[in-house]
Amino acid sequence: MRLIWQGIVKAFNSFDWPLFILLVLMAVLGLTVMHSAVGSTDWRFAEQSKHFFLAFVVMWVVACIPPPWIMRLAPYVYIFAIVLLLGVEFLGVTSKGATRWLDIGFMQIQPSEMLKITVPISLAWYFHKRQKTDLNVLDFLVASLLLAIPFILIVRQPDLGTALLVLATGFFVMYFAGLSFKILVPAALVLVVGLSLILYYEDTLCAPGFDWVVLHNYQKNRVCTLLDPSLDPLGKGFHTIQSMIAVGSGGVYGKGYMLGTQSQLDFIPERTTDFVFAVFAEEFGLYGGIMLLVLYALIILRGLAIAVHAKSQYSRLVAGSLALMLFTYVFVNVGMVTGVLPVVGIPLPFMSYGGTALLTLGVACGMLMGISRYRPPQKAGH
Repeated sequence: MRLIWQGIVKAFNSFDWPLFILLVLMAVLGLTVMHSAVGSTDWRFAEQSKHFFLAFVVMWVVACIPPPWIMRLAPYVYIFAIVLLLGVEFLGVTSKGATRWLDIGFMQIQPSEMLKITVPISLAWYFHKRQKTDLNVLDFLVASLLLAIPFILIVRQPDLGTALLVLATGFFVMYFAGLSFKILVPAALVLVVGLSLILYYEDTLCAPGFDWVVLHNYQKNRVCTLLDPSLDPLGKGFHTIQSMIAVGSGGVYGKGYMLGTQSQLDFIPERTTDFVFAVFAEEFGLYGGIMLLVLYALIILRGLAIAVHAKSQYSRLVAGSLALMLFTYVFVNVGMVTGVLPVVGIPLPFMSYGGTALLTLGVACGMLMGISRYRPPQKAGH
């Protein structure tokens, strides 16, 4: 009995309690909004409750694993993930024009999801191995190659949203590892100039017969819809227009729980997944939206605090990149719902319906907790 009690105490000691409390609050809020979006009789509410339970179990299991163990497995997990992506490339299941799933007999899996975690831990492993040497351009070129391979394979599926998240997490690792501003500043200038040219030549670029070559037509339509949703108000621009109406109609105080007209009358497309923030903003208004963003900010800041106090280079890079991955999730989703960014299919963390995304977040938060609670064994004589 004593051993069982000690095991329970040790398990709970794996939690980073500030982060855990914030996540519980987010889970309660997420289920509350899901209840409004689908109703208590809809099967998705019960399923999302199960998803949250499983995500917390996975988080606890991962939190119990010492970070050095995960670091040792990182290169092998990376190779395995790339093999799965190649399997999708040649043997993948196509649905709705995209080939993102791999049939393994008893179930279908989406390998691109695991790259959101695999890429940062693999790059962190690489830079950790190189920490005793002065990092040079070649080191960052190798890291860029490790990042480019999964990014290209995911873009080809096509799954631009997941590819951008993978790219972001990899970039964050390289930035925290010491990526020079001599590279970042020119890249930022190229981005600004490119966006300026797109805005200047909007009419030509968005013409029906103009082919962007590097992007699929639906991706081109998303960008053009962002620039002017009224180009196709009943088609490609419908999502953006309806979500902006919902957010605006919520006003300062919101219409009240389960009283949002846009959501309850089914005007908001994908209101349980990509556009769940529109449901929340309509019902809880500006104050509710600020409260939600503050809660996200506290989780992200806790992740960055864990990174600052981490005991190794590897742990610092992983914790920092995972915290900013969550920031990217929130920034992109809220941006596309409010019409600031194109619709790229990125869910709102802990709010959007979906088991795969919640499991990914559970693994990420479990790794943050594991890094927070890990204490390296003391060497003899210390």
